[in-house]
Amino acid sequence: MKNYKIEICANSAESVVMAQRGGANRVELCAGIPEGGTTPSFGEIAAARSQLKKTKLHVIIRPRGGDFCYSSLERKIMLSDITNSKLLDVDGFVFGCLTPEGDVDIKVMKQLMKAAKGKSVTFHRAFDMCRDPFQALEDIIALGCDRILTSGQRATAEEGIPLIKKLVERAAGRIIIMPGGGVSSLDIRKIADETGATEFHFTARKSVESPMQYRNPYVSMGDVVKIEEYSKLVTDPHLVKATIRALKD
Repeated sequence: MKNYKIEICANSAESVVMAQRGGANRVELCAGIPEGGTTPSFGEIAAARSQLKKTKLHVIIRPRGGDFCYSSLERKIMLSDITNSKLLDVDGFVFGCLTPEGDVDIKVMKQLMKAAKGKSVTFHRAFDMCRDPFQALEDIIALGCDRILTSGQRATAEEGIPLIKKLVERAAGRIIIMPGGGVSSLDIRKIADETGATEFHFTARKSVESPMQYRNPYVSMGDVVKIEEYSKLVTDPHLVKATIRALKD
């Protein structure tokens, strides 16, 4: 049997605990999930670190939502976030930077890789916005990243199976190709069988109702993105276990 590894995209320290309970090998801790994930606070990272025993803690380094072409100020923020997160003894980082032309920004990535030295690095789904995925693959390997998180440049990993399969073949063991994007118990075995991937990234979250009794229907804290004010999404250990079973059974 293949040695499969499971990474859970955790949106809070609470979700980190649930992911560990469900049997995850690793978590990617993120804030700003509606924006695709942004760097969590120092306090959130510290709380997550204190709760994890065997499960590895990786932290996304992304100063904002939107594209992956960063200003000089944003790059300074990213470097600072890596430095501060290392103080908390995280196990790895998740980041990715692109040029305006849609290529991997080698210069900026080298700076971030130097700051992250000694920790595992995943090039995140900025990869799915690359102009040439195969050139990007070679660039990311040359940078020394450990894995690439990708949906195969499609809306979901299941839709991206053809490209993910080619990436696994091209990588030839030089880097881990980790499918992510809509992965669930319904499709994880299909993705594994058809791509040859051995690491998988998914959310396994459920909605949990808020204990708030008084609710003002006229005010919302959200702006453009619709926010559910009186519920939150939390990783469900039962969903984690069910997806792992679907993969391994």
